[in-house]
This record gives sequence, structure tokens and C-alpha cells, in this order.
Amino acid sequence: MKKQIIKSIFYIAFFMLSVPVIAYAEPIIVEGAVPNEASKQAILNKMFAVYGADQVVDKIQVRAVSAPNGWSDSVAKVITEDLKKVKQGKLSVRGTQVELIGKISNQNDIQPTTANFQSLVETPYRLNAKLTVNQAEQKIIDEALKNRIIEFESGSAILAESGTKILDEMATALNKVAGKKVKVIGHTDSSGDPAKNLTLSQNRADAVKNYLIGKNIPTDRLSVEGLGSNKPVADNTTAEGRKKNRRIEFEVL
Repeated sequence: MKKQIIKSIFYIAFFMLSVPVIAYAEPIIVEGAVPNEASKQAILNKMFAVYGADQVVDKIQVRAVSAPNGWSDSVAKVITEDLKKVKQGKLSVRGTQVELIGKISNQNDIQPTTANFQSLVETPYRLNAKLTVNQAEQKIIDEALKNRIIEFESGSAILAESGTKILDEMATALNKVAGKKVKVIGHTDSSGDPAKNLTLSQNRADAVKNYLIGKNIPTDRLSVEGLGSNKPVADNTTAEGRKKNRRIEFEVL
């Protein structure tokens, strides 16, 4: 029996499609052979839903290939938002073998991401996940930041003097990873209105990006995302915890 192949090949930039800002994007190429037009459309529809139709390049061929029952549904099931956590990667399905390879920025995300995909793959399908951490470049950025808080004037997106001093160091670190794209992520604590916090986090990420552009970091290397209070790293019920949650992160893509 011939094996049916479909490959979803994805690259760094299209993870910048996450809401709310698309700073730059490279296309997602979907290629391989499927047994019929319905299978092709089911897979493309899921890709469009996750990444946007304008970012998906369709290279799927319809031809006489063998496929297990329910194959297209099983493939579509693993095309989820979690793919956006994987950089420089590839998702491939060959018959009943599902393989996911690529890099993840945070070591702590590897196990839950793998487990999430494992839960989506049902018998007779098997998942082989090879996720690693994008360590070298991320380490340079993390060591430059040193867990310090980039401060802003209270309730605004205006950088404090202490914040600009840290960003001057970050510009130097970014030059050490020249060629790599970096996402600036803004966070707030949980005080106040969630919608306003989301906007504030976005505005602060934009302010950091603009400051770094002023330090000659190319615009096309930087993207931004505001997450509001959705991803705290400390307890929001204490002043110290809230201070830690009001932060800027840099993610090498």
C-alpha cells in the first residue's frame, strides 16, 4: 500500500500572526499528496483558520494515493494554535505517522506542547515529536536583560530613564544575534480593567520597539505583542508580585 504524504512546512515568521499585531510574516507552505479534493479542502480550511488564508501557500496535489479511514480529519485535528509555539519547524504526516520537529523558545513549554499534540493523535496514528529549545541566541538576550524590569511612567507607555538604560544594553545584545527576529512582549499586572491592560501592554511593547529602532535595530527584525495580565509570573495579590508581572520580554524567533 502506498503511503500518503502531506507536509505542512512552517518557518519562524509566521508565528508573528498571533493577535493583536502582525509585524512581518513569511508564508506557510503546505505540500504533499491527498486522495481527493475534499481532503485537500479540509486541511486548507484548518490552515486558513489558524494562520489566515493570505499566509498559506497551497502546494497540495490531488492524486491516486492510499489513505487510512478518516485521514484528513486526523490531519486537520493536529493543525492547531499550538503550532505557533514551534519555530523553524515542520509538521509532516505520512500515512499514520505524525512527526513534529522544531524549536521552542521556552524549555518549560516543551512537555505541555508535546502532551497537547499527543492528546490529539488517536490510534492508529503515532506522534514523534522532536522539540528543542532555541538556546544560544535566547541565552544572549536573557543574560542581557538579567530579569530586570523595564520601567515606564505610571499607567503610561512612556519609558522611564531606568528603562531606557536597560534598552541600551538590549540593543547591544540584539546586535549580537544579528539576523534573528525578535518579538517584544508586553505584560501588565491584573489591576484595573483587563481591556485597558491589554492595550497598555501593547503600547509599551510598541514603545520598546520604537526605542530600539532608534538605536539602529532594523524594523523588520522586531515584532510586538501585548498580552495584558494573561500570563503572570508572580502573585498579583502582592505589590512585589504585581511589579514582577509588569514586564517586557524578548523572544528570539
